[in-house]
Amino acid sequence: MKDPNNTRNTAPRRGSPLWIYFVVVILLGVAAGGAAFSGLTGDDLDALASTPVFWILGCFIIFGELRPIITPGSTENNGATTSTTFSFAALLYAGLPIAAALQAVAVITCGIFRGRSPHRIAFNVAQYTLSLAAAQLVLALFGNLATPTDLWVPDGADLLAIALAGTFYFICNDTLVGSAVALHERVSLIKALRWDLGYQVLVHLALLGLAPLMVVAMDRSAAFVPLIVLPFIAVYLNASVSVRREHQALHDGLTGLPNRKLLIVRTEEALAEARGAEKRGAEKRDAEDRDAEKRATKKHGEHRAGKPAPRPAFAPRLRRTGDPQHRAGLFLLDLDRFKEVNDTLGHPTGDRLLQLVAHRLTHSVRPGDLVARLGGDEFAVLLPSVRDEAAAREVAVRLRTALSQPVRLDGMSFDLEGSVGIALFPDHATDFEQLLQRADVAMYNAKEARSGVEIYSPRKDRNSPARLGMLGDLRRAVDRAELELFYQPKVSLRDGHLVGMEALLRWRHPDKGILEPEAFLSVAEQTYLMRSITHHVVGAALAQAAAWWREDLTVQVAVNASGRDLFDTGLTETIEEGLLARGLPAAALQLEITERILMNEPAYASDTVGSLAELGIPLSLDDFGTGYSSLVRLNRLPVEEVKIDSSFVGRLAESTEDAVIVRSIIDLVRTLGLRSVAEGVEDPVTAQMLREMGCDAAQGWYFGRPMDAETATDWLRRHMQRAPEPAA
Repeated sequence: MKDPNNTRNTAPRRGSPLWIYFVVVILLGVAAGGAAFSGLTGDDLDALASTPVFWILGCFIIFGELRPIITPGSTENNGATTSTTFSFAALLYAGLPIAAALQAVAVITCGIFRGRSPHRIAFNVAQYTLSLAAAQLVLALFGNLATPTDLWVPDGADLLAIALAGTFYFICNDTLVGSAVALHERVSLIKALRWDLGYQVLVHLALLGLAPLMVVAMDRSAAFVPLIVLPFIAVYLNASVSVRREHQALHDGLTGLPNRKLLIVRTEEALAEARGAEKRGAEKRDAEDRDAEKRATKKHGEHRAGKPAPRPAFAPRLRRTGDPQHRAGLFLLDLDRFKEVNDTLGHPTGDRLLQLVAHRLTHSVRPGDLVARLGGDEFAVLLPSVRDEAAAREVAVRLRTALSQPVRLDGMSFDLEGSVGIALFPDHATDFEQLLQRADVAMYNAKEARSGVEIYSPRKDRNSPARLGMLGDLRRAVDRAELELFYQPKVSLRDGHLVGMEALLRWRHPDKGILEPEAFLSVAEQTYLMRSITHHVVGAALAQAAAWWREDLTVQVAVNASGRDLFDTGLTETIEEGLLARGLPAAALQLEITERILMNEPAYASDTVGSLAELGIPLSLDDFGTGYSSLVRLNRLPVEEVKIDSSFVGRLAESTEDAVIVRSIIDLVRTLGLRSVAEGVEDPVTAQMLREMGCDAAQGWYFGRPMDAETATDWLRRHMQRAPEPAA
């Protein structure tokens, strides 16, 4: 399986440090190879063509390149190649030109077969040529220079020279590769070398140690070569099975991405490095402060009387507290509406879609970042180093942009979208589990707000201690009747008649005073407590409406309903029973729903909406203009009025764009035969503009602020006793 995290085939940007490094290494490799081949004679070439052992070596080198020994945690295409044994044996036996030529042919053949990019093939050829050249220099110092016409077979006295040559080969090869990886992954060279240094040392010790035995066997007879290769293959297969099992334990079987286990390991490494970097930075700043203090003291000198000068006051440099310089980020990404794909087209198509998503994600992050699959359609992205929240958001937006490109599978086109939650170390959490939990909170906030990307905010965390404490207080508030309804009038703009009263929930908190819904409803909306609050509000609104109707103050009371309420099958029953118990008609109560809820197909088609329509409860569409309503749905629902959002109404006198929007909404609502109500009217100028546009009614501080039940009753008595006049 190809590694979707492997982006090394992507050509480096021209002029970048990695591009410059590649150019330098390739040129050095060409120079080393040219110098080696310039010493070949015609006799050497004849000997090369007529000696079967060289052809056998060439085949084994190619095979070794195609079948590397996999590095744990990596894939089949990345690891120590078994060709090392055979190319090093060719170096010992026949010299650098033959070894470099055979290795170059193997690298090019393998690169074409694997589909590697030209720049990577050229670098690998140069890398091996330079490593073999380093080993050749060591052998030359000991006087061992083999050629195709003057073959060299080492004996026991040559083991030191061979060991040093192998050491220089390994150091050169590992440093060249490690430097490329460090530049590509944007990490330090020491970190890149340290990742699998112990494993590489062990593997190369075995591979290079077999080379002298291979030379001795080749010198005796080419037939002995397969005898050495057979046990070599057995060891290779056993090692491959062991490493493959480890790889499977750390990677997702479907996409090949790291799984949760490997994500934990990589995250802990990133957090440890961030902590260490921050500690080193703090120590460096402290040392600089001490040096500055010493320089200030020395500069002050001593008194002329010979007494030591008083130590001057020294103020260390101001530092921004709470602003860490070394951050790590963890993203949680969930595909939107992926279940629909599985249910409609089947799991095989869904699996192919997940593989495509894995490929897009890994090719959209920065080098060094890690993409993992946690299960289902949930992915995680680790940023071992990130500057700040803005940089993290930029990466997240790039991920969503890559996902949004249309996908075509099984003759159908898909538009993918995903919601991303971001948590940063140490701003939001100090360990992996906490980072993951808070990224999960941010992701669900992104889904709810339909914003696509959200950064963790304690204010929006329903699981934070403060919010959990408020949830407990809110439960007790329902039992203690601390939740109270305030009422705000809706007034006709044509004649000043009262259209209705909107019931607005308030919490008389024993310690914090009167709290508005924004301060506590978000805590309850995702819990079953919301059902209790809604039923309490409906009951209180009906009780107040009944009291007003008994005084001949026949006014319609509007109650706000949440999306969860539209799935509560008991809501209709509660309303029906409340109306019957108080002798009220269905028109005495109105439910206000937001436009965002109307956009939700299940909410639109829910049994509760149908039951409310049969009961005759009218609906009011709140916050109109902030979403994307379907006119068909708007016309079919039992909606009697549309409320224009205050964000447009409040800027009516200042913004011509908002004036155009408001006028268009009023015309649309009139065409549908509905009543238009403007929210947030706070001055006579706005009221007059709305009247001239043909708006039916308005609501806001200009007509009346939210009032408790007693004050609202007095207001109703005064308003309905006098003949209403058009508002000025």
